[in-house]
Amino acid sequence: MADTDGFLARWSRRKAGARDGEPMPEPAPAAEAAAVVPAPAPQPRLELPSEQAPAPPPPTMAEAQALTPASDFSRYVARDVDGPVRNAALKTLFSDPHFNVMDGLDTYIDDYGIPDPLPPGMLEKMVQGQFLGLFKRPDDPPVDAPSPALPTPVDAGAPDEDPDLRLQPDDAPGRPGPEPGLVPDAGRQP
Repeated sequence: MADTDGFLARWSRRKAGARDGEPMPEPAPAAEAAAVVPAPAPQPRLELPSEQAPAPPPPTMAEAQALTPASDFSRYVARDVDGPVRNAALKTLFSDPHFNVMDGLDTYIDDYGIPDPLPPGMLEKMVQGQFLGLFKRPDDPPVDAPSPALPTPVDAGAPDEDPDLRLQPDDAPGRPGPEPGLVPDAGRQP
């Protein structure tokens, strides 16, 4: 087999051979495979001194409160540091204005639950603002003044320009009888 053949080419060739009844090629011996892969180089062992220096005591709250943003914070994030001491140190670290700069990737940082207020000039132009009486205009009548006369309802006896367009009074809450076209069921008891 050539080394330039890819996996799919070898697989396709073996599948076609199996379909045609050709014998499968023998797998490569393990000695050849081991010869191809180089053995890892031995790593030198590091000898630890028999006497190790004692570990420094964990930092205290007084040390954390004495920190400045330019201090080294690496010993305050170790595992043996108490939570309140770690939090005080990190609070000091992140109070630096360097960490409070928006990076432009905070797309949804704004509060979109609060609607933007409309400027008063735009609200005055809106019909809904006029309807709700949000703004008093100089030409508006005073609130105590009687409203202008509403148009009188169309007199039923007065002739209209077009009788087909005349509005019909609808005083009844519903129809007096069954819907047109419905036939009562003869076999049903009321």
